[in-house]
This record gives sequence, structure tokens and C-alpha cells, in this order.
Amino acid sequence: MRLALGCLLGAGLLLMAAPFLWPRRRVAAGAQDSPPSPADGASGRPQPRGPATLRGSLALAGLGSLPLPAFTAISLLLGLACAALAQALIGVRVLALVAGVVGTLVPMTIVLWRARERRRSHRTVWPDVVDHLVSGVRSGLALPDSISTLAESGPVPTRAAFADFARDYRATGSFGYSVDRLKAGLADPVADRILETLRMAREVGGSDLTLVLRDLAAWLRQDAAIRAEVEARQSWVVNAARLGVAAPWIVLLLLSSRPEGAVAYNTGSGVAVIVSGLVVSVIAYRLMVFIGRLPEERRWFR
Repeated sequence: MRLALGCLLGAGLLLMAAPFLWPRRRVAAGAQDSPPSPADGASGRPQPRGPATLRGSLALAGLGSLPLPAFTAISLLLGLACAALAQALIGVRVLALVAGVVGTLVPMTIVLWRARERRRSHRTVWPDVVDHLVSGVRSGLALPDSISTLAESGPVPTRAAFADFARDYRATGSFGYSVDRLKAGLADPVADRILETLRMAREVGGSDLTLVLRDLAAWLRQDAAIRAEVEARQSWVVNAARLGVAAPWIVLLLLSSRPEGAVAYNTGSGVAVIVSGLVVSVIAYRLMVFIGRLPEERRWFR
């Protein structure tokens, strides 16, 4: 009975983590670690959807150079270490299994948190990036040169990505290829919109480019202000969800630290209580976070 419940719990948690570990759309074998080419967009080859995939989340979190096998290995090793530590300290097998699953998901949680924080911080600098581009275009600079100057005069959080663009453009001379590399490095839907506007202006021309960029900068500032106000008002919902989920498990750990508590939770009924509590906690937390978090813009230009 215990083995069946443990296998059922493991299968359920694996299914919950499957969308993050194995996204539906994946690049072709052998091309995942190769740089994108300008023809990729027209070839119909599936591309990762930025933060909706593990690789996009790693790039947005500043860990784009970390290989996926290495990240998976780190997650598994951390999960095994947490499970072993919980078993040694508490002695409750089902809690050790839960600790192992939580430890495995900790790296992914940190990556997603960093990705959200970087996107939130970048949201306030994109209008300045657009203003710098408008100044460069109005001064007579070519579009590649206008983008390259952002490596020195642009906002500090984005300078490294634009410096990579400048190096790629000097090495290849291909604007499309360099823009694709820049989009992959930034992994941000706002950056995709800006760069696709510049790509279209370079390929088909456009006398209203500065007007379009100014309107885009005004809209980005308004959107950032509204999001900041709403997130400040709804932050208590997320904090309440975290406190509500953590409190029962802290009590459970205190009870399990006693010998009679460990014996009780190692029985079939104790396993059922812990498993049911885990399911309720996950559902309640996800529901509270869904209510308190604003929807994020998707990357339509990959």
C-alpha cells in the first residue's frame, strides 16, 4: 500500500513538472545548441517560446549559457540530497519523498523567479531604449549602428546584450542573424516587438519609424506604470498564499520531530493525510497565485 501511494504521488508530481521539463514544441535534434540563422523564421522549424520553455526561462534569468542536461542534473542531485537529509532528520518516508520533490523543483522555482524579476526590471528601461534608438535614427545613424550604441549609452541592465549584438554584427555583417541572436539573449516580448519593428524598417523602409517608436515608448511607459500600481495592490494576495501554504507544513515538521509523531505518519493513514495535504496545498497556492498575478505578455515574434 505504501509503495503504491508513493508511486502514485511520484507520478502526479512528475506530470505537474512535465510542462516545464519537456515542452511540447522543441527545436530539431542537433540544432538546440547551435546559433539561429536568419532563415529559421521562414523554414517553419519550431522555435522555443521564450519564458514558456525551460531554455527561454534560463535565458531570461541570465543563465542562457547553462546546458539543459547540467540544469537537470543539478535539480536531481539537489532533490536526492533534500530527500536524504529529511529522512535522516525526521525519519518519515513520505516527508522525505516530498522533500526530494521540493528540492528537485527548487532550481526551476529560482529560475522562474529570476526571470520574472528581470522582466519586471527591464519593463522600466525599454522606453529609454526606444528613446535612444529614436535619437540615433534622427541623428542619421544606420539601424545597426543605432542598436550598437546602446552597448555604451543604453540602460545598464541591457548593455551586455547589445554589446553581443555589436560583436555579432561586426563578425557576420548580417542584420537579421544578429537581431535573432539579440532576441534569444533578451528573451523578452517587448524587445521582440522593438527589434521586429527595426527589422521591418530596414527591410522595407519606413519614413515614420521615429513616430512609431515614440508611440511605442509612450505606450510602454503607461503600461509599466499601470502594472506597477496593480502589482503593488495585489502583492498581499501572493504573500497570503505563501504564508497559508507554509504554516501547516511547519506545524507538520514540528509534530514529525517527535518519535511518536514519526511513527504515526509512517502508517498508511499518516501517508494519506500528508498526500492529501500536499495536493490541497498545491491547488490552493496555485489558485491564489493565479488570482494575484497579472498575465504576462507572450513572445509572438520568435
